[in-house]
Order: sequence, then C-alpha cells, then structure tokens
Amino acid sequence: MQELTFNADRLLLFGATGDLSQRMLLPSLCALNADGLLDPELRIVATARSEMSTREFRQLAREALEKFLPENRRGPMADFLNRISYVAVDAMTPEGYDALADEVGEYNGLAIFLSTAPSLFEPTIAGLKRVGLTKGNARIALEKPLGTDLKSSCEINDAVAQAFSEDRIFRIDHYLGKETVQNLLALRFANIMLEPVWNSNYVEHVQITVAETVGLESRVAYYDDSGALRDMVQNHMLQLLALVAMEPPTSFDSTAVRDEKVKVLRALRPVEAKEVVTGQYRAGAIDGKAVPGYDEELGKESDTETYVALKAHVDNWRWRGVPFYLRHGKRMPERVTEIVVQFRCIPHSIFEGRGAKTEPNRLVIGIQPEENIRLTMMAKVPGLGNEGLRLRPVPLDIAMPDAFSDTVRRIAYERLLLDLIHGDQTLFVRRDEIEAQWDYIDHIRKIWAENDMKPKTYVAGTWGPSAAVALAERDGVTWHDD
Repeated sequence: MQELTFNADRLLLFGATGDLSQRMLLPSLCALNADGLLDPELRIVATARSEMSTREFRQLAREALEKFLPENRRGPMADFLNRISYVAVDAMTPEGYDALADEVGEYNGLAIFLSTAPSLFEPTIAGLKRVGLTKGNARIALEKPLGTDLKSSCEINDAVAQAFSEDRIFRIDHYLGKETVQNLLALRFANIMLEPVWNSNYVEHVQITVAETVGLESRVAYYDDSGALRDMVQNHMLQLLALVAMEPPTSFDSTAVRDEKVKVLRALRPVEAKEVVTGQYRAGAIDGKAVPGYDEELGKESDTETYVALKAHVDNWRWRGVPFYLRHGKRMPERVTEIVVQFRCIPHSIFEGRGAKTEPNRLVIGIQPEENIRLTMMAKVPGLGNEGLRLRPVPLDIAMPDAFSDTVRRIAYERLLLDLIHGDQTLFVRRDEIEAQWDYIDHIRKIWAENDMKPKTYVAGTWGPSAAVALAERDGVTWHDD
C-alpha cells in the first residue's frame, strides 16, 4: 500500500466547537504552529452546527487556548488564529456542504478530521463526496467509537470506504500519540539487550493497567451505553498489548508496523468465563473526599461495568504460556497507566545459603500521569553486618522529560495531527486491527450474556472487586499497585 506523498495544505475540522476540539485539537495545532511544525501554507477550516462568524469562532478558539494550553506553548496566537476560518454546517443538510467546499477551495492535500458522533459519519461523508471534497489527495481521520460491536464497526467502515480508500483513512487511538507509547517501540527495537529475553523463556507475565480516579463526569449518556470493556479495553488496552507482544517489523512504516500488530490481535485466545472479572463502583472516597456510586451518578440502576480485569493469552511461539493481565477501572485510588513486564526468577541463587533473597527483575513502563521507564535489578545493600551479604531491588529510572531536558511534554494529538497532515498512517489503526479487536471483545460480551455475569461491586477508592485479586493470585501473581 502506497503512503500519501503530499502534505495537506488544508485541514477541515468538523465538530470544531465541541469539547475534544476545544481541549485537545485546537491547543495541539496552536502548539505545533508555535514550534514551527505547520507549513506556512496550511489553512484550517473549522465547522460545526453553531451559527457564528469566523471572527466569533477565533475568539472562542482564543479562550480555549488560554484555558487549556500553557502560555509558554502558545507562541504567536494571532498568527495561528489567522489560519482559521469558520463555516456553519448542519451535517444532515446537503446544501451546507457547498459553502464548505467554497471555503476550502483548491487544495494539493486535504486532511479532514471528524470530531463528531459516529451517527454523523455517513451523512457527513456523503455530503463531502457530493461537493468533491473526497477526491485526489484528501484523507480523513475518525475518532472512536467506531461501532459498538464487529457488525456495527464494519457498517461504519463500509460507509467510509465508499469515499476513501484504506490508505486515506486514519482511525485514531490517541494512546498511540503518547510519547511513552511510541517510546515502547524504541525501547524494544532500538536496543539489542532486550530482544533475546523478550519471550516466554524469560518473561513470566505482563500486566497492563489503566486506572482512573474519575467517575462519569460529563460522559453519562455515552458511558452507560458503552461500559469499560468497549470504552477502554477494546481500543487502548488491546493496542498496548499488541505493541508489547508484536514481532519486530521489517521497517518503521505504516504497513510493516500494523502487519505485526494485527498478527498479535488475531493470535489472542478467546477468553474463558473464569478469566474475566467485571465490576461497578459503589460510594466511597477518592483522595479523602466522598464520591457517589455509579447508580447514584447515573440517576438509575444499571448493569454497566466500570471495571474489567482479564487474563489474555497470545498463542504464538514467542508468547505461548505467558499470561497478559489487563485491568481497567474508574474510581480507582490513583490515576495511572502502565505496562509491567515481569521476568522469571533466576534458575539458581548462589546467595540462598547466606539468607539473601532474590527477586525477579521487572520492567515498568509508565505512560501517565508520569512518563518513565523503570527497570529493577538486584544489587548488594551497602555496608557491613553480621548477617552477611544482603540484597535488594534497585530501580534504574529513565524519567522521559528529565532524560531529554530540551523537550516539552506534548499533547498526544500533536503527533497524530502532524502525521495526518503529512499522510503517515503508522500510528493510526488499520481496519483489520479494528475488526480483530471487536471480534475478541464480542466474544467476552457473549460469555457475559451466556453466563448471566453481572458486575461485582467495589468501593470507590479501592483497586476493584476482590475477584480481580483472585484472578491473578490463582497464578501466584500480585497486581502491581505501587
């Protein structure tokens, strides 16, 4: 598949007045502009249903930038705002697209970002196609959720494929834009020391945790229809698993990288009922403050899960027999996203006769809130004593902002928007990846239905239902909570 060769000189931003645009997209574009990473010829056409002038939208954008982007990252805001024009369009009204096409004008490359509800994807794409904005070097970025199961996902992708070929479709998983997630690829494939031990001979298990302290916040309607499994596990967590488990690609390009990821996703063994735990939080406390339970926040009783823990298996030569423990929950004690690679114990300790206990090495890759990589190694405790030689685990830390002091902490969307403009699909999700992910998730939901599995309760501010602890402890594994 050929990569796009022309940078976009037009960026068409749908849903420009929405929360994602105000919090993430406009600040990301402004920061890219401040760093000189946007081509001077790039023009941004913003659109939404709200009736307002370009001047009014620029003021709205300025307020969003002042609220969500640190001052030292804004650069010359007037220069950035002057790139933007605004056209009000109702996605369901075909006539509105004519004015949009006039505003976009002639382009060498057009990047379209749909920050809208999936229900508007099909009419929006039909409107764009009618006025010729899907031709030539036009490409489109789609935000999740891309369906609620495999069937609906295929329907959305089929509709998009009516106007855009696969090499012009950019499906966004914003986790892939995070610096530490990308650094996982560098860690694995730019260092010879890890590759010989990155397999079932040396790795005992892998843990992937995405814990949030927040509850429903402003996502009440969406979340109760989605739940933790479809909101987080189906996309972000399975992508992290694929990056950990993938084989070395032949090169760092979109086809090679995504070919290896989809092999992992297709190798996932269907989960058994005993290998998955679902939960829902009840009233408790976060950081010493009382918080309501899920049903109280929702205003009604619901069986929607806010917690999922599962044991996954990748059935291939590299990972056969190595469990991957995935855990995600809301109202957890702390906000943390991390990957833990637990290595096996040494086959024989020469220190046992002296009473010195060894512990297995562990690689912890912190993704948020702190970006860091920590490798624990066994070392001698300094000093003398009558008890003889003593050992302890010593962390070797790489704090990413500290290791590269001349860099800044970037918004994940900065990388993704820049790659969309340049036509690089490497950090975007291909259709066969999406379908493999949904196939895996649909099987879990089928198990829940067949076994009438309802969410187990857990107190807000704890690490989830006790059954999730038992899921790991049955294998002699302890969740990494520190």
